Amino acid sequence: MQPKIMLVDDREDNLLSMETVLEPDGYRFVKATSGRQVLKLLLGDFDFALILMDVQMPNLNGFETASLIYERERLRHIPIIFITANNYGEENLFKGYRAGAVDYIYKPVNPELLRAKVSVFVELYRKSQRLIAQEQKLVAINRNLELEISERIASEQKVTELNRQLLENISRLETANKDLDLFAFMASHDLQAPLRKIRMFSDRLLAGADNNNMGNEARVYLSRIQEVSRRMQDLINDILRFSKISAEKQSFEEVDLNGVIREVLSEMDAVIREKNAEIVIDPLPILPASTVLMGPLFSNLISNALKYTKKTETPRVRIRYEEGPATTGMNGRESETRYGRIYIEDNGIGFDQKYGEQIFDMFRRLHSNVEYEGTGIGLALCKKIVDMHRGFISALGKPGEGAVFIVSLPLQAPKKEELVPEPTGLREKNEK
Repeated sequence: MQPKIMLVDDREDNLLSMETVLEPDGYRFVKATSGRQVLKLLLGDFDFALILMDVQMPNLNGFETASLIYERERLRHIPIIFITANNYGEENLFKGYRAGAVDYIYKPVNPELLRAKVSVFVELYRKSQRLIAQEQKLVAINRNLELEISERIASEQKVTELNRQLLENISRLETANKDLDLFAFMASHDLQAPLRKIRMFSDRLLAGADNNNMGNEARVYLSRIQEVSRRMQDLINDILRFSKISAEKQSFEEVDLNGVIREVLSEMDAVIREKNAEIVIDPLPILPASTVLMGPLFSNLISNALKYTKKTETPRVRIRYEEGPATTGMNGRESETRYGRIYIEDNGIGFDQKYGEQIFDMFRRLHSNVEYEGTGIGLALCKKIVDMHRGFISALGKPGEGAVFIVSLPLQAPKKEELVPEPTGLREKNEK
């Protein structure tokens, strides 16, 4: 914007003369012919680079007008140059400076001197305006920073509170899980005795059925009691196995999975022969794991593959291995971890992929006991074991086209602080 200059003189010819001299420099002019008019104009507009004011004016002279101008705080930044035809002497000059003058120009006005002095004050005005604009910008930036800091502090406080609540929830969940594991262990353990008596007495009744002239209907009922008792025994055994694994102390060592699979297949030899199943095993790795837990893991997975077979097709199970790519921990802070992937593939009845995650839930079964026996704990047990090794397990399948179970285990032993903690209640129960 063009700097504004106020020209003050009671004679129009003097105003025109000053305007003519300064106009080539591109200034804007506001003219006044009296001190009162100056004060009136400054009520609504105070953005002036300079005031050029004649001293000798009627009513209010230049000194008096300058004094009234500088009584107002927002006008004190405007420099005033007095234009006069008289040499007032040092006393009057001091009076003018005290009134607020920054300089004097004597008449007749030297055009070059006038332009030079005006340009100096205009340049000061421009620099002052730039500083004011910069200050306003810095104030705005500071305000935004304060707002951002305030929001960040509020956000950090909220995150801290959420973390605190999360830690509390995790602590409560851990306590609840320990209590549940302890309850499952104790309940299953205490159910064993009455169940054994039910099976024992039903066996005796059936054994003496001929001597007691027991009818066919009674025999059927006793057979059903035995069958239900057997299923209940299987369920209790699986729950106990699950609880014991939850309480198992993790002792990792280099485990040859080839040997683990051989032992599992040896134990399942009768089932394999009965089903005439084909088992193909590719070379498997040696990796850090719990020797105690690897057996139940692969025993359940292979047993699962042999259980859900098609009646019209020879069961085939293939176990193969490949090394997966390295993965990096949270925010890249942890060292890269490589995983070994073991695939257990079968040509059985398969399953709908929408149940791919649900089948690892506790007691989740996709088929009734009439079709395929089971308690719905085996795969949950497998997931528990894999989780304890900081690994992953997943399943792929299609109805009628078989299934693939993928076990991913770290090729490096987890740190002690990463291991799943042992439930205290179960440990105390086991020690007793």
